[in-house]
Amino acid sequence: MSGIFGVASKKDCAETLFYGTDYHSHLGTEYGGIAVLGEGFTRQIHNLSQSQFKSKFYDDYKHINGNKGIGVISDYDEQPIYLNSRFGPFCIVTSGFVENAEDLARQLLSKGISFSEVSRRAVNTPELMAKLINQGGDLVDGIEKMFEQIEGSCSLLLLHKDGIYAARDRFGYTPLIAGRRQGACAVTAETSAFPNNEFDVVKQIEPGEIILINEDGIVQASPGGANVNQICAFLWIYTGFPASNYEGINVETVRERCGRCLAKRDKDINIDLVSGVPDSGCAHGLGYAMESGKPFRRPLVKYTPGYGRSYTPPSQQRRDLIAKMKLIPIKEVIEGNSIVVCEDSIVRGTQLKNFTIKKLWDCGAKEIHIRPACPPLMFPCRFNLSTRSIDELAARRAIRSLEGSDLEDVSEYIDPGSEKYRKMVEWIAGDLDVSTLRYQTVDDMVNAIGRPKEKLCLYCWTGECPKAARPKSAIEIVDIKKPSAKKTTETKVAV
Repeated sequence: MSGIFGVASKKDCAETLFYGTDYHSHLGTEYGGIAVLGEGFTRQIHNLSQSQFKSKFYDDYKHINGNKGIGVISDYDEQPIYLNSRFGPFCIVTSGFVENAEDLARQLLSKGISFSEVSRRAVNTPELMAKLINQGGDLVDGIEKMFEQIEGSCSLLLLHKDGIYAARDRFGYTPLIAGRRQGACAVTAETSAFPNNEFDVVKQIEPGEIILINEDGIVQASPGGANVNQICAFLWIYTGFPASNYEGINVETVRERCGRCLAKRDKDINIDLVSGVPDSGCAHGLGYAMESGKPFRRPLVKYTPGYGRSYTPPSQQRRDLIAKMKLIPIKEVIEGNSIVVCEDSIVRGTQLKNFTIKKLWDCGAKEIHIRPACPPLMFPCRFNLSTRSIDELAARRAIRSLEGSDLEDVSEYIDPGSEKYRKMVEWIAGDLDVSTLRYQTVDDMVNAIGRPKEKLCLYCWTGECPKAARPKSAIEIVDIKKPSAKKTTETKVAV
């Protein structure tokens, strides 16, 4: 999941764009990019695989001038993409995963439409989305038609002379939030980008909704779908930044509640201390400690300045290297103790086994009790690049070992009350070499998030896809200025 940020200001926006985009560094590891519109378009893209956004763009933003801009920390594609379209030139950044990208690209190629950007997936997603949008009657119509054609999810920011068009994917899988301060408006994937940039949240953009922001304010360009907002539950469990809120629900407090739920089900173990795998596991561990009354300590600490997240890089080799190097054990905390280790999830399990659990045993842990804050992951994500095959998942390896082959129907293994589920968990615990393993249940996770089950995407755990979006009537939101698009509704509010 890439992180995207945009700002439109009455004054120069480059500094705000720089810091606002940088606050999304936890979401992507491959490329960073910014585009600013002043007298013309200025665009910069840098590879971040061996560096950080701040170091790459610190000198760039000081020499860029303009009052509107978009930025991205990308998980895969080089972006922003520039297109000189029939609606005038624009730049675009995207977040999400389009399953049928290659089919759509072939359709456009058959119509004589060319592609110029290079990608390891053979098609650059932002460029593909730009070419699809260009088939519409106007930019808003083009975005709506793009939504209708793609399978998967895509949220985007499009920088144009009119302002910044912000469109949230039609299932609401990825978040987009609009904000405002004196003389400027912004849109972000992470609300943690707002406080230090002095923005207040104005609106959670709805699934399929398109808004336009410029130096004068915010206006709704298309209302989007109705009764569908199945946002990714993993945002609260792992992906999101602790200070961020999605749909008005804070990440840190959800993680604490997850930890409390885990502790409530643990009445049969005697432990000395509670810990969390840094960083995201720490809040789960704090919740566990608050509920259990056991002390929270740090047997493993993360060397924060040099290493990012081991889940997001696309290659297993790089994920393993980061997992090995970023966590440093403290033998004086570990030796002789029975430890509960709260983790956000067990995806592949290899990093937890080789670079976390092994370090604890090597430093003399007496017992290691692993407590993931979410259920076993059963299906590769359809809306993100995080996992791409069933073979990667620890739970599927367990099922394959127990059954002798892959199963199409894994419903019994999803049910935490079944004998097959118990055997699967035992197999994973043995593979990890831990004293005990107990997963969070779907119901406890949903209750910890505090959002109705039907309003969450739980596909990774249940295999149930979000329902198709349906159109709804136009609604009024905070805005100021009516653009030329005929679908716009407005309510004037001063900026």
